[in-house]
Amino acid sequence: MQEVKFQDAAYRNPFKMAQEQCDNCAEFLNLDPGIHAIIREPMREIHVSIPVRMDNGTVKVFKGFRVIHNNALGPAKGGIRFHPEENIDTVKALATWMTWKCALLNLPLGGGKGGVICNPKELSKGELERLSRGYIAQLWQFIGPDTDIPAPDVYTNPQIMAWMMDEYSKIKGKNQFGVITGKPPVLGGSAGRGDATARGGMYTLREAAKVRGLDLSKATMAVQGYGNAGYYAALLAGKLFNTRIVAISDSSGAIYNPEGLDAQRVFEHKSSTGSVAGFSGAERISQDELLELKVDVLCPSALENSINVKNAHNIKASIIVELSNGPTTPEADDILFANDVHVIPDLLCNAGGVTVSYFEMVQNTSMLYWEEEEVYRRLDKKITAAYHEVLKTSFKYKINMRQAAYIVAVKRVEEAIKLRGWV
Repeated sequence: MQEVKFQDAAYRNPFKMAQEQCDNCAEFLNLDPGIHAIIREPMREIHVSIPVRMDNGTVKVFKGFRVIHNNALGPAKGGIRFHPEENIDTVKALATWMTWKCALLNLPLGGGKGGVICNPKELSKGELERLSRGYIAQLWQFIGPDTDIPAPDVYTNPQIMAWMMDEYSKIKGKNQFGVITGKPPVLGGSAGRGDATARGGMYTLREAAKVRGLDLSKATMAVQGYGNAGYYAALLAGKLFNTRIVAISDSSGAIYNPEGLDAQRVFEHKSSTGSVAGFSGAERISQDELLELKVDVLCPSALENSINVKNAHNIKASIIVELSNGPTTPEADDILFANDVHVIPDLLCNAGGVTVSYFEMVQNTSMLYWEEEEVYRRLDKKITAAYHEVLKTSFKYKINMRQAAYIVAVKRVEEAIKLRGWV
């Protein structure tokens, strides 16, 4: 693809970044201008105010969003974030990336995303439930099993999904398990959903290691971010490949031990103290130092813009496993590609979550639920096929893996838009 120049800045507006990635792909494909205009902007953008009765009796109003980027391939699918720094541009970017993620995995779904500006750590369980139900009360007309199906994301979980599903069911007057995915198994959730994002990423890492000639049993890994995806990535890398985890970080700090860290013990320490910092037997390092460690595999599992123009030249990993959304800016992509770093892009790498969410939808509809091993088998088959399709496209056009992933995904959405007669 033609190289695109950007301003020299570490932080990038995520939606502008998503649009520029789309523009780059559209130019490369010589995309119809009408289709380009359609896929460049969200189809629907909803802002809501959610009044919540707090435990002290006062009423606090929270701001929330829901965005559908594109539904040419099917109903929108995408998580809901509860985060104090949530904003509409991030939600629009994530909805856009969900469109390409679903298309890349060949799922009959489009891209959506939601968010609420809040700090769940400062809310009681009751306040969190009232906020979750209030979000659905404001948005129920715009979501549904055939329209837009939310799921968990940053700082949301199966319990929150259960409350949301229940609120929607109350409004509709009947059980509607299919309106939400990522639910507890007893309420129609899928086996294997908890570690699906990380497990899908590990399947792509396995394939990338074959391509790079890397023996994962002798490899080292650094994990940035120790939420659901980061924790399971560290745990599964050890269990599946015997990979040595040498560094782990969260929002409060980073730790390093070249001899290796026990993923489960670090998680237990974080659960009891609130951070990985202070873990016994590990050296405290900075977030920047973690990203620039000499490791075989770097796994960014936090928020956007982690790898940027300021630090990309210092990345020493052979493979980057993007479990978070938008961790690498376009400028950094160019630098990493020139330095022969194999990036497994977020569109592909973290698509295990939405893939198993799709499996959950299928199971809800059929009322027939699969065993965990069956879920893993189907996930492995789908994401491995997608990895090799992206790799083949990358080799064919001599472009990086993210650009290749966009080409595969955009072509599928383009075909759907043309067949539906939108242009």
